[in-house]
Amino acid sequence: MATVDKMPMLAEGQKMLSDQLALLKAERPGVIDSIEEARAHGDLSENAEYHAAKERQGQIEAMIGDIEDKLSRAQVIDPTTLSGDKVVFGATVHLIDEDEKPVKYQLVGQTEADAKLGRISYNSPLGRALIGRTIDDEIEVTVPSGDRYYVVSKIEFI
Repeated sequence: MATVDKMPMLAEGQKMLSDQLALLKAERPGVIDSIEEARAHGDLSENAEYHAAKERQGQIEAMIGDIEDKLSRAQVIDPTTLSGDKVVFGATVHLIDEDEKPVKYQLVGQTEADAKLGRISYNSPLGRALIGRTIDDEIEVTVPSGDRYYVVSKIEFI
């Protein structure tokens, strides 16, 4: 029997998934109406509207199932309740890269990750390398663009 792993996420990530789920469930009746309308046109074997509506229905049901699975396994973590001197999920980590340039990342769940906003998944190469590190630790990470080197300069729980 497969184990059900908890999926850590911030409250914002849980809300985002809940909002997506509500939108998809609201779209369901419209797709069902489209299928009924296309079915009324007759021969289904050459009915592009019918096939498109059935395909969309399948996509919606798959996405709903995926989101419901993630929400059922959600372990919501509030970073403001955390403390310590080690990098953990939810921590905001200030780094100095090899060019002496400061960078800042928050470790978040897979569904919340957006590198442009400074939010990286705890499962990403850098995220995995950061977990458990303390201030002044040196980190080497292999990413698609090559090896990167960082030093942890500050850890915050905000």
